[in-house]
Amino acid sequence: MLTIWDAARPPLRLTAPVLFIALLAACSPALNWREVRPEGTRLALLLPCKPDKAQKIVPLGGPATTLSMLGCDAGGATFAVAVADIGDAAKVAPVLAQWQSLTLANMKAGAAPQVSPLKLPGAAALPPVSLVKAEGQGPDGKPVSGQAAYFAQGSQVFQVVMYSPRIAPEAAETFFSSLKFE
Repeated sequence: MLTIWDAARPPLRLTAPVLFIALLAACSPALNWREVRPEGTRLALLLPCKPDKAQKIVPLGGPATTLSMLGCDAGGATFAVAVADIGDAAKVAPVLAQWQSLTLANMKAGAAPQVSPLKLPGAAALPPVSLVKAEGQGPDGKPVSGQAAYFAQGSQVFQVVMYSPRIAPEAAETFFSSLKFE
């Protein structure tokens, strides 16, 4: 005898493959977090994809300095960490302030950015570690949200940044809370 329950329920042979496919999709996230360590530093952090590496010479704080970067794109966002050794710990505060200003200018940040402290054991106490949130434009002129942490350890200066048309709070939390010095 066929009941209403049996008629409404699809046969197991049809639901099992559908359920298996749904489980596989759930196991392949857009953000595949992995720990990375920028070369020559004690910093460790999580990136949601395999990073590309790059270096360029920039005038940070005056003389030309090698800026090393790790970055990748995942889940509609760009994630990156950049580090430079400016050779003098006494110069890190003005260099980080200049770096922050240039980043905000490059993204054509509209309103005043939100700046808040960020806990990062092992980072230099001065200047304090800051997390900067701003809205602006990407290189293509489209709206972009940016979040960036600025900090130092000794004479090394760091920028850890995330850009996206719309930043997912859980991705930003995972990214920035993963920062640690070992």
